[in-house]
Amino acid sequence: MFIPFADLEGDPAVHGFLHSPSVLGEDCVVLTHGAGANCQSKLLVEISDELAASGFTVLRFDLPFRRARPYGPPPFGSAAKDRDGLRRAVAVMRNRRNGRIFLGGHSYGGRQASMLISEEPQVADGLFLLSYPLHPPRKPDELRTKHFPKVDKPAFFAHGTRDSFGTITEVKSALELIPAAHALFELKGAGHDLLFKTSGSESLAELVREFKKFQNKVVP
Repeated sequence: MFIPFADLEGDPAVHGFLHSPSVLGEDCVVLTHGAGANCQSKLLVEISDELAASGFTVLRFDLPFRRARPYGPPPFGSAAKDRDGLRRAVAVMRNRRNGRIFLGGHSYGGRQASMLISEEPQVADGLFLLSYPLHPPRKPDELRTKHFPKVDKPAFFAHGTRDSFGTITEVKSALELIPAAHALFELKGAGHDLLFKTSGSESLAELVREFKKFQNKVVP
């Protein structure tokens, strides 16, 4: 179950939906969307429901670029403002929860979350990254990993085996650049949206279970 959420007191304002945990828990996941979506995407709704069922409070919210334009990709130069939005969303939840906060997102949103943590590791306790866009499709030399050596908070990655933004082999190689604890959960048959599967028993529920095991093992 979730309810609309808005915090208008800061800049940028935070707009989204709040999922309350089904079981008692203090930890929180702040989650956002990819470049072509918003916080009401099927993936974000379903993964937020699974996280709440596992005991997390979840804030899924729209990045500033999406508040400014309802359709289309982020305009050139919007990334810094979007990271401001991530920072603000975490601060809002810090005022409401006493537990750990994990910052994450799908594709572009996850990339901006990881960049923010590489710059300001104190912002969150860990990362929850869905379909990290390792490189543009068919451009494997254009890696988006320059900041990885500065990511010193635990990072959990979920990636589909049919993702055109990076193969599993490429992702595993890239994760070796991260000095902090990290883990990769593979969804067999899933593409960049993580929802399409041709075979295998992987599911979003399994993904969340593995994330919870990871964060309980490596996050203070």
